[in-house]
Amino acid sequence: MMTRRRLIQGLAGAAATRLVPSALAQKGATMVDGSHLPRWRGFNLLEKFTEQHHSAFSEWDFAHIAQWGFDFVRLPMSYRCWASGHPEHWLELDEASLAQVDRAVELGRQYGVHVNLNLHRAPGYCVNPPPEPLSLWADDRALDACAFHWGHLAQRYRGISNQHLTFDLLNEPGMIEEAVYVSVVERLVEAIHEQDPARLVIADGLAWGRNPVRGLAGLGIAQSTRGYDPMEISHYRASWIGGSDQWPAPTWPLRRGDGSVCDRDWLRRERIQPWKDLEATEVGVHVGEWGAFNRTPHSVVLAWMKDCLELWQEAGWGWALWNFRGSFGLLDSGRDDVAYEDVDGHRLDRAMLELLRAH
Repeated sequence: MMTRRRLIQGLAGAAATRLVPSALAQKGATMVDGSHLPRWRGFNLLEKFTEQHHSAFSEWDFAHIAQWGFDFVRLPMSYRCWASGHPEHWLELDEASLAQVDRAVELGRQYGVHVNLNLHRAPGYCVNPPPEPLSLWADDRALDACAFHWGHLAQRYRGISNQHLTFDLLNEPGMIEEAVYVSVVERLVEAIHEQDPARLVIADGLAWGRNPVRGLAGLGIAQSTRGYDPMEISHYRASWIGGSDQWPAPTWPLRRGDGSVCDRDWLRRERIQPWKDLEATEVGVHVGEWGAFNRTPHSVVLAWMKDCLELWQEAGWGWALWNFRGSFGLLDSGRDDVAYEDVDGHRLDRAMLELLRAH
């Protein structure tokens, strides 16, 4: 098992060899305040979502996100883009890949787009297959390694204002016991704040981001929720959701076979109010992911999106669509019921763009 001394020594060694562009340094980082978040609005960018297909982040994306009036990107990343997935090599970092993350942080500053770094795959946990070799929730070795990675990122970007950069610890913890999750988050926040006491940290809710975590309320961090409900709309005929190809074609409002109805009032009651209750305890809230897969009829998607957006605007919350370019996004979505516009070779869903810009 890795000892705390070995962890700190490893972090110090990695920090000594990093190459961070000088433009990233900034004095006067704001104090950590997770009690209220700006109403950041933007997109998830997936260049480091998996190690098999990772690449450099695109300046074109940042430029157009800013041009269209948005100010936020969430970068869901796999640690395996810059480190081995084998526990024996978890602390060996690839500088070339991390330099691409540096570049994304700098592009955000250049274009006035807030960058939120997220470990979608962390040592010991990922919501998607394949499973990690050790469990973040049960193995100290995995937790030590995860703390090392966040500690390294904290030291790497120390001094950059929270206006420009925040950390989102772990993507969508599932049905984890709250006490276990709280313990892991406490350790990761400690590792970050040992290197950068001012860094603003965000933690995803439990049950895959759906449920607020009151046990984290005293840590001074914010929380991230999701906007995928009802799943019959957001994941209709999504290949990775078993049985979704058997669901009836969705409508909005959605009427389920048991006679229940999902509508705007249902969203406010079931998906907004529990998080407003958390927010009342001085915990900032942001919708870190949302959107609908490209098999849901476009007219249904837009009607559902409009209600979601109006409710979040009413709540004062920002959001990040999954994704910018891709099957949930406003560019290159592959929908067959959209009249696209060409933008530099990309296929733009103008109706979705204008709906997003209006809210």
